[in-house]
Amino acid sequence: MIHILGDKNSLLNQFIAEIRDEKIQKDSMRFRKNLERIGEIFAYEISKVLDYKKQEIKTPLGIAYINTLNDKVVLAALLRSALPFHQGLLNYFDKAENAFITAYRKYEKDGEFNLYIDYVSSPDILNKVTIICDPLLATGSSIVMSYKALIENGIPKHTHIISIIAAKEGINYIRKHLPMNRISIWTGAIDDELTVKSYIVPGLGDVGDLSFGEKSQPDMN
Repeated sequence: MIHILGDKNSLLNQFIAEIRDEKIQKDSMRFRKNLERIGEIFAYEISKVLDYKKQEIKTPLGIAYINTLNDKVVLAALLRSALPFHQGLLNYFDKAENAFITAYRKYEKDGEFNLYIDYVSSPDILNKVTIICDPLLATGSSIVMSYKALIENGIPKHTHIISIIAAKEGINYIRKHLPMNRISIWTGAIDDELTVKSYIVPGLGDVGDLSFGEKSQPDMN
């Protein structure tokens, strides 16, 4: 299942327009805030497909019966670019457990690169709903490697992979390498192209640098 939230008119499109805009994105504080707000929208939309149970709530004047979230949720963020996006998810899934993954590209002299998972900190995810967030889904390799690293801590009930902007190539790679009967993909927009260095076009640039400043090692996330 693939959900493209930007296909429907909403404020999400305004926030995506701003993080793409080369002038507006120079304001790193606003850029981070927009990532956070987009994360909140994704959290709200994903919450609609989760499992709920009826709960009895005692008010000052009587009893109210309300359907409340029954699923246990784990939020997994790819460092460092996903941190503001992850915060938006956590603002809404405020009882969620959290996992953090460090993935990076190591470039060779010929311009080719290899992808590595350097560090994973994760709770037990057995039978829990896992949400893996990365603002950009380019080749899909880092998401596939992250998923495989996470399931060493148990097989989740279902996994939601979310990105603000995805490339067609990345979505196809995930479809080929992950069990799609247990996975949903959520994105705000799908772009057609990747550069030779696997950057999304038109995309929006380096999310980590735009959020936190340029890094001294250009091959890291």
